[in-house]
Amino acid sequence: MTGLNRILHVEDDEDILMIAKLALADLGGFEVMQCASGPEALREAERFAPDLLLLDFMMPEMNGVQTLQALRALPSLTDIPAIFMTAKAMELVDAELEGLGVLGRISKPFDPVSLPGEIRRYWAQRDAVAR
Repeated sequence: MTGLNRILHVEDDEDILMIAKLALADLGGFEVMQCASGPEALREAERFAPDLLLLDFMMPEMNGVQTLQALRALPSLTDIPAIFMTAKAMELVDAELEGLGVLGRISKPFDPVSLPGEIRRYWAQRDAVAR
């Protein structure tokens, strides 16, 4: 398994983008590329070559599930794991994410200080399952 270094974060809320960038890059030490929409992520993702996709569940134009499906259709991103961030009721989210190979979901509002650790825990569970 490769290490977790590069995160592509797709989120339409500017405040959440700012807070997540501080949490992931400054506190977590990750290299982060942020996109404000699914279409923007589709244009930038392959060049960035992320290890992980961190996707907002509810976005205009393309929601998180549509964005994930489109990203996974790109040859270099077919196996890139994803985590969703959402304020939506979890049972509804779980039903939509089933079968998409998603590592997990993080509730909004999230704790910026614990966000990097939460992401690393999901990643470690992925590694444990792959062994």
